[in-house]
Amino acid sequence: MAAVQEQVHESHEAAKPKTDRAVFGIAAALALIFLLYGAIDPKGFNKHGGSVLGWITNNFGWFFVLTSAAFVIFSMVLAFTRYGNIKLGTDDQEPEFSTFSWVSMMFATGMGIGLMFYGVAEPLTHLNTPPMGMAQPGSDAAAHLAMQYTFFHWGFHPWAMYAVIGLTIAYFAYRKGKGNLISAAFYPLIGARANGPAGKGIDVVAILATLFGSATSLGLGALQITGGLANAFGHAKYGSTAAVLVIAVLTACFVVSAVSGIDKGVKILSNANAVAAALLVLFLFVVGPTVFILGTFTESIGVYLTQLPAMSFRTGVFGGSAWLSGWTIFYWAWWVSWTPFVGMFIARISKGRTIRQFVIYVILIPSLVSFMWFSILGGAAFNLQLNQGKDMKALVDSGLENTLFGTLRDFPLSGMTVGLTVFLIAIFFVTGADSASIVMGMLSQKGNEEPNRLMVVFWGVATGAIATVLLLADPENGLQALQTGVIIVGFPFMFILIGLCVSLWKSLRLEPFESTLRGRLRTTLRSQDKEIEDLEVELDELEEIVRGRRAAAADES
Repeated sequence: MAAVQEQVHESHEAAKPKTDRAVFGIAAALALIFLLYGAIDPKGFNKHGGSVLGWITNNFGWFFVLTSAAFVIFSMVLAFTRYGNIKLGTDDQEPEFSTFSWVSMMFATGMGIGLMFYGVAEPLTHLNTPPMGMAQPGSDAAAHLAMQYTFFHWGFHPWAMYAVIGLTIAYFAYRKGKGNLISAAFYPLIGARANGPAGKGIDVVAILATLFGSATSLGLGALQITGGLANAFGHAKYGSTAAVLVIAVLTACFVVSAVSGIDKGVKILSNANAVAAALLVLFLFVVGPTVFILGTFTESIGVYLTQLPAMSFRTGVFGGSAWLSGWTIFYWAWWVSWTPFVGMFIARISKGRTIRQFVIYVILIPSLVSFMWFSILGGAAFNLQLNQGKDMKALVDSGLENTLFGTLRDFPLSGMTVGLTVFLIAIFFVTGADSASIVMGMLSQKGNEEPNRLMVVFWGVATGAIATVLLLADPENGLQALQTGVIIVGFPFMFILIGLCVSLWKSLRLEPFESTLRGRLRTTLRSQDKEIEDLEVELDELEEIVRGRRAAAADES
């Protein structure tokens, strides 16, 4: 009996996810140093952070712009060349999910705090403060520019970044069997060193990028929740202290859900949350200026596609660099910091898909959802200012976190929609912390898809703490502090994304020619190869018969 109990104990210990002490220890130590510095000397932290930010944007703004455009081009090359036929798995691997389910899950990843925060705020800000001063504020030209750049920031470029990392992880995990760590995808470049210090360094940077990207999203969510509460209760504005209290309460909710095992309920709630968000914009589409919104969507798509090449390579070297740093560079760094989480999620659900399917669906579907989202929310706000004479600029000046709620107040059932929006953001906060913390736990525990609960809780609490430190570092301008943190951490991870592209390309070029053929052609070729093999066997048998007869004839003679 004792022997049996010992075997059970040993098997239980073996089943526990093992922590990579080097990766977790270094990442946790760096996060702790950051927290202590920000807590002890917030003014010095803010000053030095601003200096580093200035150095990065002044010297490497062009680098963010160029590499982001390169990711889009690289994705298109993979999709529309023969490499697009390669499967993320064995050549005969079938997709794990139906196309409808697969697309639905990708749609869910496109929903989040960012879309809630910037749904009205970004288009309305650009309308009243046109990008790089390229139009008169509040004019028709400014409206075109506003939607054009909003689509640019939420369209093909960010999803191309997600596609690059998701595709690379899926390829090396399911086709090459290297595991789902980001460092494992560097094996073609650095060989066995991917399992050594170099690989561990890559995973540490991935954890820190995810940590700061998540903290930025949670900080935005906290700012918007305080704006919603102020709107609901008739207050002018709550400060950063209120946002910190919101972070503390929602982080506690996340910890309770993680420890008590009610995470399945939270996941069900998050799915319902995505549906509720869709219902919110559908409601606004129906009760709002429907025809104006449809026209906004149609015209903005055309302007976006027409101006995409010029926007993709604009660095502001001849003017406008400050605007680009505050918007475009911030967005590119934010998306880069989110690539480990989103990429690993998309990779897990894409087993059995071809590279062409992966790239086209991952880039086009979420981009289209974002375009519809901003056309409805932004279009409704535009109509209030351009056609009804509402002073929406004053709403922007009161704080970006107030713009969505101020817009909803001009439509029916505003009390209900404002309350629903605050609830939506709160649930996005909890589920976002949960998802990002799981990814950081996976990276800390050698890619285990079910990391230890305490590990998940640690990273969730760390995310809330980082968001708090960033907000308190600059209480008067919490949004600027969040942007500073994400750009600083997103910068080094951009080099890792470039390395992933090189590693993937190097490995794809070594693929057998047969694997790069279309499915039917590959099947036909294999059947022909089988027929040739059968004929060769028959020929061998005939040769044996002929030799036997010749030998018999020789014996008779």
